[in-house]
Amino acid sequence: MASYLYYLLPAVGGYALTSLYFLKNPHILHRRKQTAFYCTHISHRGGCGERIENTIEAFTHAVEVGTEMLELDCHLTKDGHVIVSHDEDLLRQTGQDVTVSSLNLEELPPYKETVEVTFKTGHFSTGSDRNFALLEDVFCKFPHTAVNIEVKENNPMLIEKISDLVKKYNRDGISVWASVDSSIMRNCRKTNSSMPYMFTVNRGLQLLLLYYTGLLPFVPLGESFLQFYLPQIFNRNFIPDMWILRSSLVVFLIERLTLRKGMFKHLRDRGIQIHLFVCNSEQDIEAAFAAGATGVMSDYPTLLSNYIRRCKQAT
Repeated sequence: MASYLYYLLPAVGGYALTSLYFLKNPHILHRRKQTAFYCTHISHRGGCGERIENTIEAFTHAVEVGTEMLELDCHLTKDGHVIVSHDEDLLRQTGQDVTVSSLNLEELPPYKETVEVTFKTGHFSTGSDRNFALLEDVFCKFPHTAVNIEVKENNPMLIEKISDLVKKYNRDGISVWASVDSSIMRNCRKTNSSMPYMFTVNRGLQLLLLYYTGLLPFVPLGESFLQFYLPQIFNRNFIPDMWILRSSLVVFLIERLTLRKGMFKHLRDRGIQIHLFVCNSEQDIEAAFAAGATGVMSDYPTLLSNYIRRCKQAT
């Protein structure tokens, strides 16, 4: 046993030191990613705390107050139009229990006059624009603004049409594939591999495993962005559907396991941007940047802009 440890301990120690060295010096093994844009200010659903979510009015307001990336979700209508909508079922947004895919574009109902802000329970947004936006209209109106496109359904036609629009408006470098599902992401990447893309949930878990086993410095990463929840918003601003996430102990463990400054610095040094969401108070915005985020996603673009401006003035 003693002779076994005689060889094992130096090997483990050597591996740990080598891993730590390359964790802090990733440029030796990896070329730094060069994305076409860098953003600190991201508007969730177009800034749905200040205007009705995912409308042209919301996107316009967010860009006017300084957002650098619009986050949105897309679905396909019955007659083949790519519209911007968080939900496929429109009950929450419109009050009508119908799906996007069952309706033609002209049949889509308007948004309700007030829509609850998902990540700030009990708060509602309103606005003069209650119409669903076309993704093409977003591209036309904001040709130089980065757009994070989340795909929630594994629909090849939807993915193909999104890719066609991205190519039509020469937006490959500033349009980002996003999905929590790895199979959807594979199809997105297969359809358009020139667009940068996010970590999925499974890939995020793999990232944590690589970090804690010391393998992360040695593994190439195709993703350009890491996005996930700031854990402290759970059960305060946002009540999750999953019962396990309503446990304060579980949230505490998630926070301790995921908000690792060493991992974040390694990713930043490799050119991977880190976005934490959904931060709807100054307390959460400050916590996200303090944890090492390169960007923050908020439903309140004016709040986020004011915070960033004050921080710049103070430095």
